[in-house]
Amino acid sequence: MQPEGPAEQIRSTLARIAHLADTGSVEDYVEQFTREAEWNMPANPDRGIPAQVRRGREEIAAGVRERRAAGIQGPGTFTRHVTTAIAVDVMSETTARADAVWTFYVDTTTTPKLSGVGSYADEFELEDGRWRLSRRVISRG
Repeated sequence: MQPEGPAEQIRSTLARIAHLADTGSVEDYVEQFTREAEWNMPANPDRGIPAQVRRGREEIAAGVRERRAAGIQGPGTFTRHVTTAIAVDVMSETTARADAVWTFYVDTTTTPKLSGVGSYADEFELEDGRWRLSRRVISRG
């Protein structure tokens, strides 16, 4: 079997981020990001979430913990992030970009409902031999 190329490694990282947001540990989730990553999310009035910009793994982890404490996502909330239509552009040996569509489902064990849809504009860097997310800009709609 041939090793995965950068584009496939990045697609795997995006899938892993979605899975870990719903069922994984906060520590495993933030390991998918570079140390100095930036995470930008618009306000979500339906969920009572203000617009956020988080910088660095510690701030990103704090945001995850806040959303989990509010019951918005994470283990036991019966939610699912789904990432599709992923287009990856490898810019250099150490940088890449990816655009994707996301959907967010709630009540996944009873009557699953689509709660949100939007897009991710992501930047990746090769850090410590792994492709990690270095910047995410989330858009709704």
